[in-house]
Amino acid sequence: MTTTSTRPGAVAQAQHQSDGPLGHTTTPKAPDHEDARLSGDAPVAGPRPISLLVYSHDAQTRGKVRTAIGKRLASDLPPVQWQECATPAAVISAVDSGAFDVLVLDGEAAPAGGMGMCRQLKDEIFECPPVLVLTGRPQDAWLATWSRADAAVPHPLDPRALAEAITVLARRRRG
Repeated sequence: MTTTSTRPGAVAQAQHQSDGPLGHTTTPKAPDHEDARLSGDAPVAGPRPISLLVYSHDAQTRGKVRTAIGKRLASDLPPVQWQECATPAAVISAVDSGAFDVLVLDGEAAPAGGMGMCRQLKDEIFECPPVLVLTGRPQDAWLATWSRADAAVPHPLDPRALAEAITVLARRRRG
């Protein structure tokens, strides 16, 4: 049996073959290409992904943020593309060279906390992307205001609150 993809503009076809008495089917793997659009792994056209940067010296904190957000912020928004940074120098370099929709900075990061990083980025980067700061506790929201963060979410992270805050900032950035 031959099936054709229903995606607009798609021209690839996949052959489904029976693997035996149980009727399991397999799809032959598309050839590996440098350009993911040619292998069907990426859309040929469409909106660019929502680009998020997450900064924390703690890999578990970065992982919690990524898990809370998942692959897509909302059904009407494109998929999420991540960049993780563990050092202040990496954050500054990434923000200088990339176009991010939202920055997520851990206020509890060491050696430089996310609030200090936020204030520095807002001072130094022309049209700095919106920044969400992860605060140590709810009472630290005033410090996020001092740092000129656009939003703050306290530890321990509430996945729903984090996703909602990032979604609002991403929509605001995209217009």
